[in-house]
Amino acid sequence: MGSDDTMSRVKDPLVTLVRWVKSRSPRVKTSLTSIAGLLSIMILWKTIEDHDTLFVLAEIVHFLGIGVLAYKLQTKRSIAGLSLQSQILAAIFLAVRLFCSFMMEYDLHTLLDALTLVATVAIIYCMTCTNMKVTYQREQDTVKSYFVCLPCLVVALVAKPSTSHFFGLRILWAFCVYLEAVSVYPQLRMMQNAKVVERFTAHYVFALGLSRFLSCAHWVLQILEGNKYLFQALGSGLWPVMVLGSEIVQTIILAEFCYYYVKSYAEGSGIVRLPAGIV
Repeated sequence: MGSDDTMSRVKDPLVTLVRWVKSRSPRVKTSLTSIAGLLSIMILWKTIEDHDTLFVLAEIVHFLGIGVLAYKLQTKRSIAGLSLQSQILAAIFLAVRLFCSFMMEYDLHTLLDALTLVATVAIIYCMTCTNMKVTYQREQDTVKSYFVCLPCLVVALVAKPSTSHFFGLRILWAFCVYLEAVSVYPQLRMMQNAKVVERFTAHYVFALGLSRFLSCAHWVLQILEGNKYLFQALGSGLWPVMVLGSEIVQTIILAEFCYYYVKSYAEGSGIVRLPAGIV
């Protein structure tokens, strides 16, 4: 057997890999994260039979993320680090999707959306109508919700489902898909302004990132399986491409934050620090 000195000179492949990744630029790290995500999707494709389970898991993770925020509000009595604009956008797309779901197809996702909407509205109430509102960092929450909503509405008028549903419902459906994809942007921008992310807010955004990944994996796997019902529901033209693109955009937007989140805990600090240019 070798001595301790000999053992210490043996390179650990995992440590070497981690050091190599840490030395890359933020953009390269994002690309590597995307590749890892694609590999994860392929593993899920081969191991999970009912891919609709992923969509349900995505909504459950989102709901649990809001539960983390509720715990923070209950124990810390503070909303520091939390973007009111992102919460408003989340409430809007959830309300629109819930309405479309009632009008077009009622299923388990409708119930999960309803629970998530109630929880989101409760968060907004705490941020605007209780004593905690004095801890809101308005000066750092710089992206207004209407600047995000208006472009999504314009895109929805151009690229929408070509199904037989009422014209207005198809526009609303497209609108909520696009809005969901970018609803977290004000939160990411606020964290970028703050540089250091509050711990419970970091847990919440990481849960959003995991939720988005599971949702994206659901759509990709449905397409890989050639789901005929999905293709009939989506219709033809630009809309199916925009749906998949929106899911991918959501995942990419959050991928880099999730990297820094995992990195902070892998290093034992638990403090997420965002470099310039992440969003």
